[in-house]
Amino acid sequence: MAAFLLGAVLLIVQPQIVPSRPAVNSKAETSSQSVQRELLKKTSQKNDFKENINSNGSCQQLPQTIIIGVRKGGTRALLEMLSLHPDIAAAESEVHFFDWEDHYRKGLQWYINQMPFSYPHQITVEKTPAYFTSPKVPERVYNMNQSMRLLLILRDPSERVLSDYTQVFYNHMQKHKPYPSIEQFLIKDGELNVDYKAINRSLYYIHMQNWLKYFPLDHIHIVDGDKLIKDPFPEIKKVEGFLKLSPQINASNFYFNKTKGFYCLRDSGRERCLHESKGRAHPQVDTRLLEKLHEYFYEPNKKFFELVGRTFDWH
Repeated sequence: MAAFLLGAVLLIVQPQIVPSRPAVNSKAETSSQSVQRELLKKTSQKNDFKENINSNGSCQQLPQTIIIGVRKGGTRALLEMLSLHPDIAAAESEVHFFDWEDHYRKGLQWYINQMPFSYPHQITVEKTPAYFTSPKVPERVYNMNQSMRLLLILRDPSERVLSDYTQVFYNHMQKHKPYPSIEQFLIKDGELNVDYKAINRSLYYIHMQNWLKYFPLDHIHIVDGDKLIKDPFPEIKKVEGFLKLSPQINASNFYFNKTKGFYCLRDSGRERCLHESKGRAHPQVDTRLLEKLHEYFYEPNKKFFELVGRTFDWH
């Protein structure tokens, strides 16, 4: 009887074995991460989504490549040029799957349904420029496909800020709505307004760090947006190589349109240019204000160059 009582006591005081689990960051999981995990359980892990198959053998499938940004960096031009290749199938519109919660909650089946029909030998591509600067996107893309090939197109940060403002300005003008001058956004209490969202989007170093937490640098190809505008063929050839595509795009696919002031595309005898909203003239900005912008971006640009192991011809 004594032995029985001793055994019962030992069972009560024996520490409970806790199953091991992956280490997490110092902060507790957010509700967004919980939603993400449940989403993946319902889709990719159970594989209960389907690739919509056409009678000709083409189907809708998850993209193997995503153009993640940057806004006003030339993402549309890059997608149009890349679409010259017969082995590329590109989604027509920006999907915003990974950065918009109402889209993300719809799951991967909804995401697949936004993709173009493609053949087995083709690479499906989508582009959403807001992905690059959205903190939650890198992990979500990684959880979907750790082997994803990412395209990032960047321009001179100061020029990108001006293009960002110009787009919003014209959007308001088309709706006959007044919009403040760019100086009102860039200057606050006599100093550069570093809280202006357009400036934050040009801090490439900060956003790139987030992506490198999940993807190695050799999975992210950076396109020089300034060079793509001036001489697109060499830049697009580098993209072909990164995606391991056969060399199909030629210099003859590009011609300079003097009226528009930028390069247009020629495909199978058909000529097409980007939408008239592309290449709009920037507002006139005081030279001293531009210098403040250049000075502000100097250190972040330097850190970015060190991070990616290459330099760009920025101010």
